[in-house]
Amino acid sequence: MDARLNFLASPTAGKALKHFISAGKALKDSPLPAATQELVALRVSQINGCAVCIDMHTKEAAAAGESSVRLHLVAAWREATVFTEAERAALELAEQGTRVADGAGGVSDAVWAYVAKHYDEEQLTALVMLVSFMNTVNRLNVITQQPAGNYEPGQFH
Repeated sequence: MDARLNFLASPTAGKALKHFISAGKALKDSPLPAATQELVALRVSQINGCAVCIDMHTKEAAAAGESSVRLHLVAAWREATVFTEAERAALELAEQGTRVADGAGGVSDAVWAYVAKHYDEEQLTALVMLVSFMNTVNRLNVITQQPAGNYEPGQFH
């Protein structure tokens, strides 16, 4: 499969993506735990069907020492016993924050309270920004049919 657009060849995309890369780096450097970041990025990407991001975040998490069991169970995290309560809260927020157009009403007060029990304000900020960031990147990749499967860990660092 060939991508519909080559973002690397576009001056407009180059200017905009420079800012996206900076935003992504700021999120990586945030106090939100790295494992939580990868799990959330993976779950958002699964919901959105973004193969490029699923490929990237699965491989990055594995390279950082994440277990294959946890990675395989992200799609069914509610029934899995391998996630902490804090990770479960983050995954729930990620799902509700991603499915806003499904008529679900956005993030419920109950989920917000659940997440706020596990993360301080700076971590919450990073988590909300990460969910929003991943939704944007997923849409760019899905709309332009960016091919997946060849990502190498550390490729964009």
